[in-house]
Amino acid sequence: MLQEQTILHNRYRLQTKLGQTTGRQTWLAEDLGTTPTQTVIVKLLAFADQMNWETLKLFEREASILRQLDHPKIPKYQNYFSIDDRVLWFGLVQDYIPGNSLKDLLVQGKRFSQTEVRKIASEILAILIYLHELSPPVLHRDLKPSNLILGEDQQIYMIDFGAVQDRAAVEGATFTVVGTYGYAPFEQFGGRTVPASDLYSLGATLIHLLTGTAPADLPQDKFRIQFNHVVSVSPSLVAWIEKLTDPDVKQRFSTARQALTALKTPQTHPDRTPRQSYPLSQSPGSAKTLRYENSRVTMRTSPTQLLVQIPGEHQLAIAGGMLGGIGLMALGIVLAVPHPSGFLFLIIGIVLFLAKIHTSATTVAVLNHQDFTLSRETTLPFYTASRRLITCDINTIQNIIHHKDPRHAGRVITIQTNADDLSFAQKLSRNECAWIVQEMNCWLNAQRS
Repeated sequence: MLQEQTILHNRYRLQTKLGQTTGRQTWLAEDLGTTPTQTVIVKLLAFADQMNWETLKLFEREASILRQLDHPKIPKYQNYFSIDDRVLWFGLVQDYIPGNSLKDLLVQGKRFSQTEVRKIASEILAILIYLHELSPPVLHRDLKPSNLILGEDQQIYMIDFGAVQDRAAVEGATFTVVGTYGYAPFEQFGGRTVPASDLYSLGATLIHLLTGTAPADLPQDKFRIQFNHVVSVSPSLVAWIEKLTDPDVKQRFSTARQALTALKTPQTHPDRTPRQSYPLSQSPGSAKTLRYENSRVTMRTSPTQLLVQIPGEHQLAIAGGMLGGIGLMALGIVLAVPHPSGFLFLIIGIVLFLAKIHTSATTVAVLNHQDFTLSRETTLPFYTASRRLITCDINTIQNIIHHKDPRHAGRVITIQTNADDLSFAQKLSRNECAWIVQEMNCWLNAQRS
């Protein structure tokens, strides 16, 4: 029955089928009841014996809520009807928004910049503020790239309210599981959706836009989506998205308004201290020294190379070890006069002394057009350890969790190639590692672009 040029409800002439799932169809249609005719979206649900009644309830709820909404970035409700021609169909008519869904743009190979993602996030949050501050609040429950349209006016529109909820879940009541795996938080699959659940879906969507990979296909650590190792964006934006997608609903922003305020003022975000850059000169292309507040790490970047310096740690223990080594060397020298066994103390003292100096060495990582060199430099010129990778062979620079070595339970920075890996920065904080990875990826991407 349903095919192009079919006229439904004596008014809507079907033009192009936009989508189809079991029992559902979405069409682009002409509204013959307007002059001139307008293009509309007609969503159709087929009612059959085997259909779950909850599906019809959700469809009717979508129509009922859309009728009440009035926001410029939400397609307006036009009509709701039913037709019975061997199959009972229910139809919902909405405004048509010309443009492309964010999912279509991702499929086409579009990669979104940090600036674009911030703009998209701000516009979505403005819509969520409107929905969540209604009485009762309206929760979308299925935010994802396919339900967000980038209009021809370059504005974001929110569509498909088929999973919408307009009242809090009642304790002990039955519920219909809605949402899309990878974008929906855990509490939603338990029927306990709150405004912060939509914020989780927003965060997962932004991760998809930044990485080009669906959240479900990215690695997880304790149910947290791991994405900062494959993006080159500011630590403050990473921290903000991580807060949106925290598995614990209590750790997320509680409202869309709160999230928008934090996005507009990332420098005040408590989870991340913004980087401070101090240019050494004002000439274009000159080197810059970068510092992260309250960090011992210094970084120097220029068009020709990026240098990272990480000073040694545990100076008191190191000093004690060095004094012990000196003491053993002195004892060895004294004993070596009356007895040859004193040479053993001398050798042990020298080894301990050098080992402690090596422990207190400064880690120096240098990335340039030809190679990446990782060195541990000491005050002794003859005691320097270094390793090298070819720059063009580098596949990824990641901030990962160190699982295998019990001595280093925190994060490390890993440079990966097909042939070898180099890891460093075992003693740094998560924020410091994220900052270094960001700068290294930005420098590398700039050279390859």
